[in-house]
Amino acid sequence: MNLLAAIREQFARALVLLGVEPGELSNYTSLVLTSQDAKFGDYQANCAMPLGKRLGKPPREVAAQLVAALELGAICERPEIAGPGFINLRVKDDWLASQVAGFLSDPERQGVPQTASPRTYVIDYSSPNVAKPMHVGHIRSTVIGDALCRILKFAGHQVISDNHLGDWGTQFGMILYGLKHFADAKALNNQTLEELTRLYKLVNSLVEYHDTRKEKLPALEARLAEAERTAARLSAVSPPSDAKEAKQAAKKVRQQEAAVVELRSELAELRAKVAAVEADATLGKLAAEHAGIGQQVLQETARLHSGDATNIELWRKYLPACLTEMEAMYARLGVRFDHTLGESYYQDRLRGVVKDLCEKKLARESDGAICVFLEGHDVPMIVQKQDGAFLYGTTDLATIQYRMNHWRPDAILYVVDHRQSLHFEQLFAVARLWGYGGVELQHIAFGTVLGDDGKPFKTRSGASVGLASLLDEAVERAYAIVSQNDDARPEAMLSEVERRQVAERIGIGAIKYADLAHNRTSDYVFSYDKMLAMTGNTAAYMQYSYARVKSIFTKVIADSGLPVADTRPDATILLGTPQERALALALVQFAEALDRVTTDYRPNHLTAYLFDLATHYSTFFEHCPVLRAETEALRASRLALCNLTARTLRQGLELLGIEVVERM
Repeated sequence: MNLLAAIREQFARALVLLGVEPGELSNYTSLVLTSQDAKFGDYQANCAMPLGKRLGKPPREVAAQLVAALELGAICERPEIAGPGFINLRVKDDWLASQVAGFLSDPERQGVPQTASPRTYVIDYSSPNVAKPMHVGHIRSTVIGDALCRILKFAGHQVISDNHLGDWGTQFGMILYGLKHFADAKALNNQTLEELTRLYKLVNSLVEYHDTRKEKLPALEARLAEAERTAARLSAVSPPSDAKEAKQAAKKVRQQEAAVVELRSELAELRAKVAAVEADATLGKLAAEHAGIGQQVLQETARLHSGDATNIELWRKYLPACLTEMEAMYARLGVRFDHTLGESYYQDRLRGVVKDLCEKKLARESDGAICVFLEGHDVPMIVQKQDGAFLYGTTDLATIQYRMNHWRPDAILYVVDHRQSLHFEQLFAVARLWGYGGVELQHIAFGTVLGDDGKPFKTRSGASVGLASLLDEAVERAYAIVSQNDDARPEAMLSEVERRQVAERIGIGAIKYADLAHNRTSDYVFSYDKMLAMTGNTAAYMQYSYARVKSIFTKVIADSGLPVADTRPDATILLGTPQERALALALVQFAEALDRVTTDYRPNHLTAYLFDLATHYSTFFEHCPVLRAETEALRASRLALCNLTARTLRQGLELLGIEVVERM
């Protein structure tokens, strides 16, 4: 059962008796939380203070009334009122022991109940552009989306995963331009994927070169000139006579000077990129010959959208090669999708979307484009450009229409980085106006993967880090760690096949877990050393903790010479020490952690729980002998606690898409 939910339910009943309206209950029940310090009990309720203020009564008096109305006698000791009105709750040892004992006969769920109100979710995640190899930027969407799918399914919801591929946009327009102007016919026949990747990178670099020269450089030069003028003006002003004002003026000067330095650095970086292209004989020549490449790429994309026979034929011929590498990458990550309906799947619906929006007077023509003007937004949402091409927003609207008609979800979650927030804000607003106000539309935003310099993680050349090379290096580093451990313990040495398998699981698990362990809305610095650390909140430590627990049962088998089950399903749980009790309570709280994830779609609640569980187990193992327990009953109880810890760690990691290892 979800213990916290049960306690909050009792508080809700008591609050109603004190006159709280049903619509306001969550304001108070949300203040019933897991205690941060065991000396204050297992759970603590802080709702008496705000309720006392509202009722005009002393908080301790309100707390006493709440305690009198609670019916928690079967679960908790008598609540204690502390300080100005805190209510401290301690779970009864016998109830805790019986709950944990019940988990032994529930190996699939560890006592976690399924939701009483199942919903249908569509989760849109990963969604790479097929025209270019997957890179580090795709890892967050992929692993967060996959974890949410697994956890929501485990909770009892129907989940439909959809990889909404970018297979119909400007990126493929770059490949089309490359196929027509730069393709090596022999390379296309022999190494299709490598040649397509080369073409995309070449065209993209030429487009960026011209875009930088014509737009980015002049704009940045203008910003720098203005910043320099502002800095000079501030520096020329005589400092105020008032000391405080003088300090503030000096701070403004320093801030403006720092802004100038930053802009100069950005400008130097852009100029270096332009110079690099011009210094390269081949690239420089191509750049000069293809001065209008940016506009021509857009034209190739527009032709594809309009059904041009040549572009459609090229798209159909070379798209499968683009998908091959992605499918292999997903297989390696252990990620699967129910559907992979890319942008192209909806292309024949786009004209109908625009027509319907216009007929309902939600969209209108503006400067040759068809736009939806939204109240409170300075910029309209364009659904069809002047040249007739459609935009991502148009496709996304068609996708919502399709999903609602075919799958009828209660919620659609988009796991996409925070930089697309404005797009989704407009998309959801238009969808609601269009008639889809009854579905929950959520942008599951996430932050950026950073390098040591605090900027988006790139290679030394400034290119995005390829996902394949990222995983390869993590696995090789994990292999070195596993080999080092083997050298230190020759009696437990793994075979070469086992080493490689363990290294693959540890390396990939490390990258996944490091991403999921951060609050998804935060940026984080990518570090192999931190990810693969054997201590702290890392996948390696979780996998080690699991292997450590399983080694106890290996020892049991070795000592007895007989294959035995992990533990007896009818074992009596004994909680005679603080460490046993703390571990048992942590096992019961698994359901609470999963509930927190499904409430706000943040997998880091689960990683935090697993780390807490592993920490409690480590303390338990240090203070409570298992195989050398004083009595057979105590030995059976402690083996049961070990078994349940291993099960919960394994289940929790599986819900994050991470495999365990039996030995490390």
